[in-house]
Amino acid sequence: MQYSKPPKKLPLQIMSEPKILVISNYSGLNSSRPEAEIMIGLAKRGIEITIMTPPEAEYVARFEEAGIRVIGFQPKKKFDRNEIGFIRKELIAGEYNIIHLFNGKAIINGMKAAKGLPVKVILYRGYCGNIHWWDPTAYLKFLNSRADGIWCIAPAVEKLINRNRIFGKKTAFTIAKGHHPDWYKDVKPKSLSEFNIPQGAFVATMVANARPMKGLKYLIKATYKLSSNIPVYFLLIGNGLESAEIKKLVEKSPLKDRIIFTGYRNDSLELVKSSDVFVLSSLYGEAINKSVIEAMSVGVAPIITDIPGNQGLVIDGESGLVIPRKDPKAIAKAIERLFRNPDEKKKLAFGAKNHIACNYHIDKSIDQLHRYYVELLGK
Repeated sequence: MQYSKPPKKLPLQIMSEPKILVISNYSGLNSSRPEAEIMIGLAKRGIEITIMTPPEAEYVARFEEAGIRVIGFQPKKKFDRNEIGFIRKELIAGEYNIIHLFNGKAIINGMKAAKGLPVKVILYRGYCGNIHWWDPTAYLKFLNSRADGIWCIAPAVEKLINRNRIFGKKTAFTIAKGHHPDWYKDVKPKSLSEFNIPQGAFVATMVANARPMKGLKYLIKATYKLSSNIPVYFLLIGNGLESAEIKKLVEKSPLKDRIIFTGYRNDSLELVKSSDVFVLSSLYGEAINKSVIEAMSVGVAPIITDIPGNQGLVIDGESGLVIPRKDPKAIAKAIERLFRNPDEKKKLAFGAKNHIACNYHIDKSIDQLHRYYVELLGK
């Protein structure tokens, strides 16, 4: 696809009401839902939003139903002059006063497109790590002085960015990507018989992508610490989890016959709903893990590690258990604790669901982001 060259600088009128150009990828109904529904919620409040996203994205129809104009476009290369020109042309023609950029290529090309225009530039960061003041590449994105605001989904991400912004203003702010309880009201538990898990077994699930930061090897090592007379099964959901390293660890486990890899599943939430606990053994990087929120929302007690990015997601002893990272013994101890104390497990599951509904509700996210947009334009 060819795009016109960037036009010369033209004057834009800054309006008091937000008029926003969003560039993001809304492919995948479930993975995109929190962010996409926030945009829909803003549109329903009268905020004028245009979204650039791949034309085949599943959320296009939902956006258009909500009155959001959709441009079927997604940046494919960083520093691409044609793509920069396409974005800049839209910024000028649409007289936007905010551009909100949600991924790496969008951030680099979008900031270039906004150069010299009176439009506020907002970035998004959902990962806690890999930003350093001494890294020149960081100034192309999150440490770039052109960024008027950086939406972070966890306080730890905000602290990391502001700590490293040694030049210019501290522009990072935190708003969680909220969820709505109604999204989960029709999720029903599914029989686990296809995995040969007997009725009455205690099932621990994990939903994850195959990444080192997930700490899966520590969860597998935790099976070495559990008593074999505890009827616990591990249901590990996600693509690529059976690496050579993990296979070796599983083979050494005394519970190897109870460790089940499902691969990718469209019914992962139903499987989680059927389990007793949800375990997140993450080591670093994550911020307000979506899979944990979903597990909590369907009423499953979580066991998570104490990484900075997930701080506050689970209140230890109230809405789940928080344990040290890189500690197989602590994982095993937490699983055994909830196996031997079903009343506590039930209490934590109830607390988990309530915690998300009260503190991570999407209406709160919409309110906060709406307020932020308006206040930013007033500066």
